[in-house]
Amino acid sequence: MGSPASKRGGESVRFFMIDRITRWEVGKCAEGLKNVALSEDFFDDHFPRRPVMPGVLLIEGMAQLSGLLLEASLREKFQRDAKAILTILDKVKFRDMVKPGEMLVYSTELVSLNELSGKVMVKATREGRLIASTGMVFSFKYVDDPKLEEKRRGLLDIWMGKHDA
Repeated sequence: MGSPASKRGGESVRFFMIDRITRWEVGKCAEGLKNVALSEDFFDDHFPRRPVMPGVLLIEGMAQLSGLLLEASLREKFQRDAKAILTILDKVKFRDMVKPGEMLVYSTELVSLNELSGKVMVKATREGRLIASTGMVFSFKYVDDPKLEEKRRGLLDIWMGKHDA
């Protein structure tokens, strides 16, 4: 699960393209929401006076949700902790543009999983209408970093609404 980052004022900026996980079935499927706000930095340049969410960030949101599902599925099935790294996009199709004020639903379904890689089919919809779809293949990178794992689990808890208010 990669994530675009840039430097602003000396600190790294990370794009979280998921606001909430609404369905979570480890080893099977997941759904997540992304509320697209006009305040998103990418709208400054894409495009002036005609803001459109870049397709690469639509793919990023789908990859973030899919990577989380694959990592949890790997943990459950093989008792291994690894980071899912997107390696292949298969048959990407964009069917419509996404504008500020819209809510996307990302849906991912696990196709296959082994200790080296995993494959999912994923789509983004808006009000039930298909916006984008693709197959994604991820490889697993095994990293022994307890702090990274703690941070990732904390984010998952937030996205699933398990944090204290």
